[in-house]
Amino acid sequence: MLIWGRTIIIMNDAAELYDIVIIGAGPTGLAAAIYASREGMKSLVVEKGIVGGMAAITDQIDNYPGFEDGISGLDLTDKLYAQAKKFGAEIKTGVEIIGVKRDTAGITLATKDDPIQTQTVLIATGSTYRQLGVPGEAELIGRGVHFCATCDGPIYRGKELIVVGGGNSAMQETLFLARFASKITMVIRGEALGGSEILREEVSALGNVDYIYQTTIDSIDAVDGKFKGVTVTNKSSGRQTQLTADGAFIFIGLLANTQGFAGAVALDEQNFVVSDANYATSMPGVFVAGDVRSGATWQIASAVGEGVSATLKIRSYLDQLRHDARHGKTVSIS
Repeated sequence: MLIWGRTIIIMNDAAELYDIVIIGAGPTGLAAAIYASREGMKSLVVEKGIVGGMAAITDQIDNYPGFEDGISGLDLTDKLYAQAKKFGAEIKTGVEIIGVKRDTAGITLATKDDPIQTQTVLIATGSTYRQLGVPGEAELIGRGVHFCATCDGPIYRGKELIVVGGGNSAMQETLFLARFASKITMVIRGEALGGSEILREEVSALGNVDYIYQTTIDSIDAVDGKFKGVTVTNKSSGRQTQLTADGAFIFIGLLANTQGFAGAVALDEQNFVVSDANYATSMPGVFVAGDVRSGATWQIASAVGEGVSATLKIRSYLDQLRHDARHGKTVSIS
């Protein structure tokens, strides 16, 4: 029996014990599953949403190695999923982890159904782009509305774009987009660009970028299902206007998918998971990789690489556990 807050969870003595449970079935988690299963670890991938995560809804990825003509996010994640299954990874969707606890028997993951028992965990839940929450946004994601310049920017070569946001991330992405777009209009809530002075100077020096300050987005507009532009309101005058463009990039921050881990592992001030150089978190046996890790680059290729690297570290950790068990040693659960 495990007492979780005020909930009593009845443990099944015959419950399956995994070597590794990977939380998240995006590119990071799927790459980890490929390596874990191929290394002979008894592995399970759990995902509360769809396989592929945010990558699966990315229209075109042009900077992933090996695909000179680019590849859709859905196709890439389908290939990773098929490869993980080929090596025997068990993948379950619709499973949300609501708590993590460790004892001398290992790690228990609480879900809304039966708990899952494992020796190690890899948190690979990624992050979610902060959205505007305005009409038309959800329907046009990946079809005119984007959150990643390096993923989708090159498809707008010679086109006009709208960038929403005025902080460091918006300026960094605008510097990249300016290589391709004929014109960029930055829509900024504040009275000026924020963030780094160096970035402000670099963006201000661009010849193809205009700025609209003290302005909010009311809606993202489409004609016959195709992106047309955005409707905005100036906060000072109250005047509402429509800006037309070929696409919009929204850079107003990222939300770490760390619900369920608070209090279990150390998080930074933005709720991303803190780790050491070996991808280990503050809880022994729990590791982290990809976009949910504090300090991540938020690029698919590096997220995949982190998933692989973390899995190799986990294999070494399991080897050490087995060595210690043979010699009668115990692992601290503090």
